[in-house]
Amino acid sequence: MKNNKNLKVALVHDYLIDFGGAEEVLSVLHEMFPRAPIYVSILNKKGIGRFIGKYKNVKFITSWFNYVPFAPRAISLFRFLVPLIWNSFDFSSYDLVITSASWAVTKGVKKGKNTIEICYLHTPPRYLYGYNTSVIWQDKWFGFLVNIYGAIVNHFMRIYDFKQAQKVDYFITNSKEVGKRVEKFYKRFDYKVIYPPINTTKILESKTVSENNEFYLTGGRMVAAKNFDLIIKAFNINGKKLKIFGSGIQEKYLRNIANSNIEFLGKVSEENKFELLRSCKAFILAQKDEDSGMTAVEVQAGGKPAIAFNGGGYPETIVSGKTGILFDELNEDCINQTIKRFEKMKFKQEDCINQAKKFSKERFKKEMLQFVNSKLKREMLKKTAGVWKGTELDSDKLWKEVLKRKSRPVDWFDKAWPKEWLKK
Repeated sequence: MKNNKNLKVALVHDYLIDFGGAEEVLSVLHEMFPRAPIYVSILNKKGIGRFIGKYKNVKFITSWFNYVPFAPRAISLFRFLVPLIWNSFDFSSYDLVITSASWAVTKGVKKGKNTIEICYLHTPPRYLYGYNTSVIWQDKWFGFLVNIYGAIVNHFMRIYDFKQAQKVDYFITNSKEVGKRVEKFYKRFDYKVIYPPINTTKILESKTVSENNEFYLTGGRMVAAKNFDLIIKAFNINGKKLKIFGSGIQEKYLRNIANSNIEFLGKVSEENKFELLRSCKAFILAQKDEDSGMTAVEVQAGGKPAIAFNGGGYPETIVSGKTGILFDELNEDCINQTIKRFEKMKFKQEDCINQAKKFSKERFKKEMLQFVNSKLKREMLKKTAGVWKGTELDSDKLWKEVLKRKSRPVDWFDKAWPKEWLKK
């Protein structure tokens, strides 16, 4: 949107307390809109660590909840305060608001009549709709109390989530899988799928570690939903070498159940992660309802195949038998049987790389800008021609008619419209 110098844009994200796929998307949105402030409920720079460098010269605006003691831990318990958190922000002075939404119902923000909201949805809140989450409370002695509390609070949060989803002008989902959830839970069918950005070029330029092809790899946030315990148990049985990077609330438990053939690397830099991706035999993924499956794309960008569960977003990113292999059951035996099949197969490095390029960072930026520009143009046409919101129209034909009649656009239109659109 190089010509939209006067367009006032805001970026909104759940919270920044650690760094994962959603935060990577936010960093690329920041690259696209470097002057846009980023609104978050909580900012914990220590939790983000070295990745804070991805948000250069950004103006962070935090909510009042950021000043609550132990806010990163307290947000889950006090999730019923989420409506108050987002209602404390007023976006009516902005022309465009892009919300990056998942856990904290970061959508349907308070905005003015001339403000457009585009929601990039990573997933509807998993805890509201029965998907696996970071913590399994049933294993705790107080688990039944958490279940009772969750049943009450989550009922009202689902109502709130649905209501907020109806306020969004345009939805973008990070996969077809999440698109199905938008249809099911929000009854919205007007979404666009734009896969998240993967820095394929940087991965390809990374080095390889010395013990090339001698180990399998897995890693990420060590939370219950990722099923790392299942992968570890499978490798305890097969005895093959497995490296695991990352950290999280399950790390101590996972270390305790692992045999000596499994090595924990802890948190690694982005460069070290890329080196590992390029050097492993394959990357193992076992999440049941993965939102987009972008980790599988990263390993393919390194020229290596992925072994993943046949569910969620993984089938959208892996060409089974060509750039990886999918397994159908989440148990140790099925994983090990799949590994045996994998070791009898051959995978071409160029096939994996070519598949990953379909999800490149450059592609993401191009598709996002095309979508944003098209919706800005559409909204301006509606205002200029007096077309009611939601009406289907042919924007090109309508624009020609607007020019023919020499209609005078509204003031907001003057500053937001790219100059090339004003030419006959």
